[in-house]
Amino acid sequence: MSAAPRRIALGMTGASGAVYGLRVLEELLKDPSLEVHFTLSPSAAKVLKLEHGVNVDLDAFDPRALGLSETARLIYHHHANVAAPPASGSFRIQALALVPCSMSCAGKLAHGVGGDLIERAADVMLKERRPLVLVPRETPMSAIHLENLAKLAQLGVIVLPAAPGFYGKPRKVEDLVDFIVARVLDHLGVAHGLGPRWGEENVKRKT
Repeated sequence: MSAAPRRIALGMTGASGAVYGLRVLEELLKDPSLEVHFTLSPSAAKVLKLEHGVNVDLDAFDPRALGLSETARLIYHHHANVAAPPASGSFRIQALALVPCSMSCAGKLAHGVGGDLIERAADVMLKERRPLVLVPRETPMSAIHLENLAKLAQLGVIVLPAAPGFYGKPRKVEDLVDFIVARVLDHLGVAHGLGPRWGEENVKRKT
């Protein structure tokens, strides 16, 4: 009997940086051990159109619109369907990432306000004490933004701003994107081969 797949959820909200969410989704779908649950907000769809020229029909979702080739383990949930499985703690989602996460979404989570499925699913992760990763892409941040993120961090949320490092000597924008994607995957517990890790070359030389 084969082991049941790990359930990982990804939500995209209406902040700039849709490319981060797309790359995380692509990498998750490469892992045959995962069952990937995916939701995006109307604002996220608008950002996809603005930043990538991608038209997504939220009511009749077609993964091909996102250029995805591996979709057998992708399960889409409409943002308004608050009765979808990820809205319940009894449905075992192992980890959830919101990439990108808007300040509006972070604010609602920090104050226990859940309107759509994305917010409800994130609230479930909080109450069930399961891994929740937020990737805010906003600058500068107001004191309100920082207070909300600090409150979420105190609750155990991984606040992972889209602030790439440069020690890997990135040569193109994709390298900078993958730096953040790699960190998201690390915190979701998903194996990957994206980019160098700090100090790995020195460790390899010693061994």
